Amino acid sequence: MTTAGLASLPGVPLLEVRDLRVEVAVDGVLRPAVDGVSFSLEAGECLAVVGESGCGKTLLGRSLVHLLPEGARRTGTISWEGRDLPAVGESEWAAIRGTEVAIVFQEPGSALDPVMTIGAQIAEALHRAGLRDGGAVRARARDLLAEVAFNDPERGLAEYSHRLSGGQRQRACLAIALAGEPSLLIADEPTASLDATVAAEVFDLLDRLRRERHLALLLITHDLASAARRADRALVLYAGRVVETGESASVFGSPSHPYTRALLACVPRLSDAGLRAEHPAARPLASIPGSVPDLGFRPRGVCAFEPRCADRFARCGLEEPGLFPAGVSGGREARCFLWDPREAARRGTA
Repeated sequence: MTTAGLASLPGVPLLEVRDLRVEVAVDGVLRPAVDGVSFSLEAGECLAVVGESGCGKTLLGRSLVHLLPEGARRTGTISWEGRDLPAVGESEWAAIRGTEVAIVFQEPGSALDPVMTIGAQIAEALHRAGLRDGGAVRARARDLLAEVAFNDPERGLAEYSHRLSGGQRQRACLAIALAGEPSLLIADEPTASLDATVAAEVFDLLDRLRRERHLALLLITHDLASAARRADRALVLYAGRVVETGESASVFGSPSHPYTRALLACVPRLSDAGLRAEHPAARPLASIPGSVPDLGFRPRGVCAFEPRCADRFARCGLEEPGLFPAGVSGGREARCFLWDPREAARRGTA
């Protein structure tokens, strides 16, 4: 199936995920690291997946390209315009990766082969995509490096990864990912190892590529400010479950779940930095007490965030909330009893 074919069917999402569950072995017992996640993604759309480390973001991204840890088990539905991907074989998955969907990892130094030139690695991806002519491969590789704003693309073809800066390495990884003309790009913490200035450049680059190529982008990131500015929609994960979802401007501008509010409160602000410089004790950096529960000790049948939540009440420790409609804009949902209409009626706040 070609990229054009994937984007051409009207009324059908490019990617649709329903009740995705990924279990990994902990002390010989399978535990849900991704637990009942559902979402859809249209061509040209950016969905940001945010949450603390250990919430299942990376495993969610890897599950979409069939790159799971040994012994992991996945259930649920992953569909490309109605085609059930988990039902295809490994040979078909190998053809899908890099052509229909590509992934960029958070540590480009580990993703690149240290004994192959950047040009050879792009050429390898182009060969998998069906381009064989040597001259055409070299020209296309050079064009890809230029497209991702690699400094001196011609020289870059002959470079090895250890001679490149972190930003140039990530640009090389992007060039490799784009070689097969994918419809979906999964960017897993693509700026985690970069300084703030270079990170902003990479985010700008991803934004430009998405617009120019009409790419769907699944952006996994800790950078809430960049997610708020660049994503169309947001998915907030906690302990493997979706706790809030909706349009990014709404989710980050007026969060509905206590966890989302707590995450945003932890984002450093320049005004706060200036205040602390003048009065060090005036406003300490915010933090969320406690930590994400370990995979082997995640509570069941109750709200997983309850031990850390400033808004908890008795019901949170007795039942597990579902996703309730939240906020005034369409599509907002939050996994919190504060949005249960019955709870609002009981409290007299409906």
